[in-house]
Amino acid sequence: MLKKNIPYGRQNITQADIDAVVETLQHPYLTQGPKIDEFEQAFAEYVGAKYAVAVANGTAALHLCTLALDVNENSKVITTPITFAASANCVRYCGGNVTFADIDPNTALINIDAVRNLLEASPKGTYQGIVPVDFAGYPVNLEELRILADEYGLWIIEDACHAPGGFFEDSKGVKQYCGNGQYADLAIFSFHPVKHIACGEGGMITTNDKALYEKLLVLRTHGITKNPELLHENHGGWYYEMQTLGYNYRIPDVLCALGLSQLQRADEGIARRRAIAKRYDEAFADANIKLLPPPQDAGHAYHLYIIKANNRKELYNHLRTQGIYAQIHYIPVHALPYYKELYGAISMPQAEGYYSQCISLPMYPTLTDEEQEFVIEQVLKVAK
Repeated sequence: MLKKNIPYGRQNITQADIDAVVETLQHPYLTQGPKIDEFEQAFAEYVGAKYAVAVANGTAALHLCTLALDVNENSKVITTPITFAASANCVRYCGGNVTFADIDPNTALINIDAVRNLLEASPKGTYQGIVPVDFAGYPVNLEELRILADEYGLWIIEDACHAPGGFFEDSKGVKQYCGNGQYADLAIFSFHPVKHIACGEGGMITTNDKALYEKLLVLRTHGITKNPELLHENHGGWYYEMQTLGYNYRIPDVLCALGLSQLQRADEGIARRRAIAKRYDEAFADANIKLLPPPQDAGHAYHLYIIKANNRKELYNHLRTQGIYAQIHYIPVHALPYYKELYGAISMPQAEGYYSQCISLPMYPTLTDEEQEFVIEQVLKVAK
């Protein structure tokens, strides 16, 4: 009988990963060593960006981005309500205010028309930036969003935590990979265990803007620099200056060694995720189960596989009795107590409708065919 313990996501640690970590432990550096630079360069190459900055986690990455873009108490930033709270919290960390734009019900991504409506309803200069989210691994069309952002003078931070390896095709048919910096000023990724690349904890910022890159390097390490070209004065080889208020958002060498090892099989993981998604699509095609987004071939990185069910709670509870630990992604951020107390009751009909039905099924490369068939069987018993 099938062992019943199937989570919605799971890391995959191989012997190669373990060997990479052990090798790093046997070298002199645990922090601020060569593996950080190696990981940054390899990751930048993987997504097609010029620069990458490795940090402690995805939330630290978001915070550093808002700091680098000078978000402050006078800033207003637009984001989606269907995301993890950190996509909005990073603005609040800097004292700025968040405005939520409702989602497209077919994709659960931020609705670009809703963003336009917000911008048109306010004087130019009201908003400073947008934080779109490649939710579940499905990429936002940043080419379209960039046109709108440029019209209103806004920056873009792409929250690509769910989407390394994902892409959309631009108006010229060119694949634009998540985090490549072609349309977003900055992009961020997470290396939490259930993500595509697992470091335990960790994050990455990518950009094509050298000035932002250099600013991020200083902000990541207490606002301190030893770069002779940036020093106000120089007392010798030991000398450093704290030139701004920064944070200790560094990531250790040992975690970067794990990330490098995981990155080497990232494409393999994406291929397996897409194969799992295709099998789910086929199984649910004739079952009157709403898929989100509808089945398609290109671009989706499939951090999550989401269906919508009218009896979501019944389905969730049934799956748990069978040892299938499906999850809900996410409770709309505007409905969380902190934001309700801050901004009052806000109506986001599409986000709220999505939340009432969404459920994330098991999706990770080591999910076996047998386990997936069991999940499908149990979903079909209850979902409607």
